[in-house]
This record gives sequence, C-alpha cells and structure tokens, in this order.
Amino acid sequence: MSNNRKVSFTIAASALALSTACSGGGSTAEYEAMNESTPTGTATEMPTGTATAGHPSPTFDAADVKFTQKMLLHHQQAIEMAKLASHRASDPEVKQLAARIEKEQEQQSQTMKDLLSSWGQPTPTPGMAPDMPGSMSEEDMRKLAAAQGKDFDKLFVQQMIAHHRGAIEMARTEEADGANPQAKDLAKQIITTQEGELKELEQIRDRL
Repeated sequence: MSNNRKVSFTIAASALALSTACSGGGSTAEYEAMNESTPTGTATEMPTGTATAGHPSPTFDAADVKFTQKMLLHHQQAIEMAKLASHRASDPEVKQLAARIEKEQEQQSQTMKDLLSSWGQPTPTPGMAPDMPGSMSEEDMRKLAAAQGKDFDKLFVQQMIAHHRGAIEMARTEEADGANPQAKDLAKQIITTQEGELKELEQIRDRL
C-alpha cells in the first residue's frame, strides 16, 4: 500500500470513529468511562431504562429523597390520627374513612421505606421534618386524643382536611421536581387518592 493510501485510510477511520461517538453509537464501556465522575445518587447516576419490572429504579435526586422522607413522616401522623378514630369517633362514616386512610397509608409507607432503602438513604425519625405542609402540632394531636364522640368527629375531619391538603401540595412538588419513576408514581397516587378523600371529608364536615 502506498504512503498516500495509508494516510487516506487513517483519516477516514478517524472520521468514522468521531462520527460514531457524536451520534451516541459508543459502546457501554465508553458510556461508563465518560460518567465515572458522576456523583452517586444524582438524577444522572444511571439511565432510567435500567430499572427492571418490580425493582426500584436507582435513578433519584434530592427532591425524591426529601419528598419520600417527609411524606413518610406525614403518613405516620395521619395513621396515628386515624387509629384514634376507631375508638373515639361516633360517626360511622368518619370511622370507615379513617380505617381506609390507615390501611392505604400504611401500604404507601412501606413503599417509601423500600425506596429509601434501595437508595441507601436513612428512614426518618419524628422531628426530622417539622416544616411539613398540613402537619399537626403536638398541641393539635393532644386535643384530638382528648376529644370524644361528635367533638372528635368534627376535630378529626377539620385536621385531616388540612393534612390531606398538605400531602397533595408535597406530592405535586415531587411530580414537578423529582427524578425517580417510582417516587413520582407514588406522588401521583397520593394526589388522586387524597383528592377523592378530601371531597368526602368536606362533605362530612358540612353535615356534622
């Protein structure tokens, strides 16, 4: 092969390699090498498509962690409120709705614990997130625990309305800012469920 043909071949091969890299046709090894410096736990940690059915996606960001930790605490308070209704409420509809809230939020709480575990993030303890929208103060909880019968019914409905509105606000923020598919799906589920329950609570409030 002449020197001129060797030079031409080298130039063509280099152009082909450059074209392949620019078009995203690089190998998995090349992709991983380019992303070795990406911090663990960021939204670009791993392509979303790597999650398999039934397994949490490793892709998450700070908004996902904040939402999941705070919503878990938020749910724990709602569960505590709902448990009180079983022996302090007098209205059958209040009791039924409280039991439903307790069951669904316990299931969602387990989902949130699983997500945090899969991300290597800590499960929150009470007091970690005092600024949760719609959350009850210690005084609010004491008043609810001391109420009985119709007084409990009215206070429970009033507090749970505020609580649900706060949860919906938090979930909408996650929908807008989150990166994790499972966390965003959970936020959507919370919005749908609690908007429906909010209407029920407002109807009960209006007739009590």
